[in-house]
Amino acid sequence: MKYIEVSFTMDDTSLWRDMLVDTLGNEGPYESFVETKDGLQAYVQEPKYDPLWLAATVQAFPVPLRYKVAEMEDKDWNEEWERGHQAVLVEYDGGTVWVRAPFHPHRNDVSYELIIEPKMSFGTAHHPTTYMMLSYVAELDVIGKRVLDMGCGTAVLGILAKMRGAAYVEGVDIDEWAFNNARENAASNGVELTLKLGNATTLQGNFDVIIANINRNILLNDMERYAAVLNPGGTLLLSGFYEADEGALVAKAKGIGMSLASKKIRDGWAALQLRR
Repeated sequence: MKYIEVSFTMDDTSLWRDMLVDTLGNEGPYESFVETKDGLQAYVQEPKYDPLWLAATVQAFPVPLRYKVAEMEDKDWNEEWERGHQAVLVEYDGGTVWVRAPFHPHRNDVSYELIIEPKMSFGTAHHPTTYMMLSYVAELDVIGKRVLDMGCGTAVLGILAKMRGAAYVEGVDIDEWAFNNARENAASNGVELTLKLGNATTLQGNFDVIIANINRNILLNDMERYAAVLNPGGTLLLSGFYEADEGALVAKAKGIGMSLASKKIRDGWAALQLRR
């Protein structure tokens, strides 16, 4: 199957790249994305490529986008992806987490091993935000607790929480592809998760720990909804934003009665541990 590569450049990637991914992947037929220094590369199967839809989407986007289109070489892209996709060893205070695809080797010398088939969903530990959030979940006491994995993607964070003894783990994602992928990954790892299609407006019940690795704008918009279902003394783990955005997230948290307990920084990205 031939693929079309569309390379986008924009002036402010921190604010608009995630929105572009959401637009192309959820409203359009684009299957995979690669972040670049000044934008994004998006891939779509040649028969599904519609230049008129792309032009209209670019014109309607809130900020100016520049793009160029290229036809990719016809090859087995699944085989190419498997060849290039590497397993990740996450190191944290007290141990290691080995995140691998089904075609990677098993390891006996790690604290936890997760088998994640990423497909189109976010969450493979390659991205600094997922790496940091995995280390937070591995370090946090979740035994017997109720955990919410918000915007769960592959459910890699929720799966680790369940492996570490959480009594109940709920994963929520607005994308049906991610929902199905999360269900497959939970089964591959032999854990039971409660998975739901939805967003922060659909949240019910109460949780001791909430994990949200999404993006700055969604986190700022939804943090009050997270706090509403977080038990007193509970923990909120946030990531998906740059270090420069930390101040806005901390200020929002303080405004709703939460305090910063710790933070992690990796390659310019940030993760926060907040307490209620």
